[in-house]
Amino acid sequence: MELIKVGEKTYYIKNPTNVGVYKISNDDAFLIDTGNDKDAGRKILKIIDAQGWSVKGIITTHSNADHIGGNKLIQDRTNCPVYALGIEKSFTEFPILEPSFLFGSYPFKDLRNKLLLATGSTVTAIDDNLPEGLEYFPLKGHYFDMLGIKTDDAVYFLADSLFSEDTMTKYHVFFLYDVGEYLNTLDYLSTLKGKLFIPSHCEATTDISSLIELNRNKVQEIAAKIHSLCNKGATFENILKAVFDDYGLAMNPNQYVLVGSTVRSYLSYLYDSGKVCFEFRDNKMYWQQS
Repeated sequence: MELIKVGEKTYYIKNPTNVGVYKISNDDAFLIDTGNDKDAGRKILKIIDAQGWSVKGIITTHSNADHIGGNKLIQDRTNCPVYALGIEKSFTEFPILEPSFLFGSYPFKDLRNKLLLATGSTVTAIDDNLPEGLEYFPLKGHYFDMLGIKTDDAVYFLADSLFSEDTMTKYHVFFLYDVGEYLNTLDYLSTLKGKLFIPSHCEATTDISSLIELNRNKVQEIAAKIHSLCNKGATFENILKAVFDDYGLAMNPNQYVLVGSTVRSYLSYLYDSGKVCFEFRDNKMYWQQS
């Protein structure tokens, strides 16, 4: 982990999940996300302590385990509040909701791992609780009530609203809860003006226009692929297998629920758009082009 200064009061800790740091005084700071586990939390605190700062609050952009994994340890050691928006507050307090939502039932033990199941923390609704110099804005699509943060240094923390070309090349299908809202978020991102943009899993950049197009094109590609797979009628499991096969992905419990949930999100998007329909035959659900 490396602490990088990007504004008068704004820093970030370069990490597989980038962590924002905003100084609210000479000695005090807020964090934006906390990484994927308690070890990440320890490393973050070590960096903060080395600067002689104290953590006075944590802003959770959304409740995926790799963004809230350090919450509990940091909160226990500093007694700082954790802030989250809407449904993200509930999922951050009760992280069992994430694998349960993804699986659609109580998650079997292979899904109760640190990738999908963090440790809960005590969470306060974000409302108007942010210190002066910080503002939040909605970034729906990837997750229920995900938010981004803008600092008064004109630095934007964009959570999981954008994914890198490396991620696209390796995984192709990145997680989406609501495809339509995600496309709306991409349109919104194109209107932002700032000095620096920091997505959670990309390099910091002064220009996100190419990333926006990359993500939009991939969403449109996947939507077209799933629409094509419904040409002659197909069950969800057959569609999922074809997506894995076509993109050279390897099935395991985590990928089954993450990609599976995303494929269902695309089917909902295509159905609500009038591009596919469904019928039940022989007690199976078949999706087909409208």
